[in-house]
Amino acid sequence: MSTQLSTIEYILDQLSSIEKIRTRKMFGEYALYCNEKVVALVCDDDLFIKITEEGKIFLGEEYEEGFPYPGAHSFIKMNPKIIENHEKLCEIIRITEKFIPFPKIKKKNPKRDFL
Repeated sequence: MSTQLSTIEYILDQLSSIEKIRTRKMFGEYALYCNEKVVALVCDDDLFIKITEEGKIFLGEEYEEGFPYPGAHSFIKMNPKIIENHEKLCEIIRITEKFIPFPKIKKKNPKRDFL
């Protein structure tokens, strides 16, 4: 089962107060970007946010881990009640974006250009 477009539209609407937020479809599921950092995945209509210590503290008792797909690292599995809470959802996204590093820029392999 893949994520429905209506789910993505709802999540983006809930995050509309955050600038530079976007999604990218990947293999029927979606990556959620904030300031060009992947902060979350949306898989099977569930929102999974990257784990940070600050995010764990912010969520407190609402913190729950889950796996977006088989073989994945664990993420914070967001409770639908938090997704409905615009302010809380925006804050966990801001916290996550602030405390995860920018992705490393991959160097081109010169040998690969000839293959």
